[in-house]
Amino acid sequence: MEGKRWLSLLLLVFVLVGISMDLLREAPAASSNILKSSSARIPVNPDGGEQRDGSKSREYKGIPLKANLSVCHASFSDADRPVYCCPAWKDADQTLLDFEFPDPSSPVRIRRPVHLVDEEFVAKYERAVAIMKQIPPDHPHNFWRQANMHCLYCTGAYDQANSSALFKIHRSWLFFPWHRAFIYFHERILGKFMGDDTFALPYWSWDTPEGMWFPDIYRKGALNETERDAIHLREPAVDDFDYVDHDLASDVQIADNLAFMYHQMISGAKKTELFMGCKLRSGVEGWCDGPGTIEAAPHNTLHSWVGNRYNPERENMGAFYSAARDEVFYAHHSNIDRMWTVWKKLHGNKPEFVDQEWLESEFTFYDENVRLRRIKVRDVLNIDKLRYQYEDIDMPWLAARPKPSVDPKIARNILKKRDGEGVLRMPGETDRSRVYEHGSWTLDKTITVRVDRPRINRTRQEKEEEEEILVVYGIDTKRSRFVKFDVFINAVEETVLSPKSREFAGTFVNLHHVSRTKSHEDGGEGSKMKSHLKLGISELLEDLEADEDDSIWVTLVPRGGTGVNTTVDGVRIDYMK
Repeated sequence: MEGKRWLSLLLLVFVLVGISMDLLREAPAASSNILKSSSARIPVNPDGGEQRDGSKSREYKGIPLKANLSVCHASFSDADRPVYCCPAWKDADQTLLDFEFPDPSSPVRIRRPVHLVDEEFVAKYERAVAIMKQIPPDHPHNFWRQANMHCLYCTGAYDQANSSALFKIHRSWLFFPWHRAFIYFHERILGKFMGDDTFALPYWSWDTPEGMWFPDIYRKGALNETERDAIHLREPAVDDFDYVDHDLASDVQIADNLAFMYHQMISGAKKTELFMGCKLRSGVEGWCDGPGTIEAAPHNTLHSWVGNRYNPERENMGAFYSAARDEVFYAHHSNIDRMWTVWKKLHGNKPEFVDQEWLESEFTFYDENVRLRRIKVRDVLNIDKLRYQYEDIDMPWLAARPKPSVDPKIARNILKKRDGEGVLRMPGETDRSRVYEHGSWTLDKTITVRVDRPRINRTRQEKEEEEEILVVYGIDTKRSRFVKFDVFINAVEETVLSPKSREFAGTFVNLHHVSRTKSHEDGGEGSKMKSHLKLGISELLEDLEADEDDSIWVTLVPRGGTGVNTTVDGVRIDYMK
């Protein structure tokens, strides 16, 4: 009997030891969960809601992007309305020729600011567009067919050649090269109609005070368009890059725009990906949604600013599928293209990317002789070889570096009091002990959150080699509509801030955009993915004298009531070489 008792006790000891070991093994995870649930900051997701290079094995890794021309299907606007922009001529049945550069001895086409062109130029330009609108609708040179080229590549009418993923050219590193190729061919077709091999599209120089008005030439004849925002185009309306509708005086709006341009072109665009956009790869797994600074604004904001507010998606300019139906689209994108040349010059004309997937990605367009051409990204990187240039003008935004709205020392004292609270604060809330669970935040009101900085006291060389970036990740627009929110750092009073405040870190703009990667037939509804926003902040932190702080305060400010349709998963600090 005694032996049985000892045996029972020994078995009980073994059982208790086993349970203890299991508890010890689970303790770190349990502790981690406690820390997460009691954290007052927006949770840090290691993947950040976006595709990262090498984070997934991809079936189509290393394969350049191109469209599957054999099947053009019905697609959907970004408000999920059916659109059909496929050509009457099936492109797959045409002879596809490689792109050939113009003869090096041919005239250089000089693109001039639209506000400086003369009446003779306007008359020739208008006649050529009128011809383009009158030729048979199934002809590739017809104006509406030209407009539908943009629709084809922005709504996903074509699948990628090597997968069932849709081929789209917005919100990634394809944005600049595709649009450069598009307006290159459009320009040469117009020149063919004129019999003028020197014709060049004008550019809408909205980055300069003289050009910050809707161009008058697009109010006349064949260049006119009825589907525009009559309120914004009334005199003396100055373009609003931030698109907040503050109803500012013209001189104040111009100052805001110049500071905005400084941020989008210089302080917020020190690294190639920040300016050009994220690295879109082949296949659904290679998807990314991260527009560069200029694409986000003023590109998107001016599209909406011009579009008709009374149409469902602010057509024409305000929606991707219809934007190129307005001839001002081409002047707008000529200046977008010019910004690429200016940015590249500011960075010593270094290659943007060396990735073969980017360099070998290709698009197809009909040239001025109605021949279908295959043009690759590598073909459009040197405008000298394409035989066009931009007339130089002053760029006052180069010297429009913003200043802090509040003296950094005063702001520091105010932020220290906020820092002591240690919680995510929503406006109007007084309960400082409130705990926020892991999840998404709806931007139906301003959100302020403290974010840790992983590395401080970096050397000058380290800062030059590696930009500190703020990542707002897991951005989900619940409805396909215009959505905008601004991001500020160490803002003491965000209601008085604007782009000309140094606290302004950047903006997120959704131009009636859905991140669907597949068509409805292939499960497109289920493959809608979230976006992310990457903002360069190294220079900003120096100007705010926050470069040595171990954390910063980030404020997300929804604009125009659009935040009710937007959620955000989190905010973090990263570094980009």
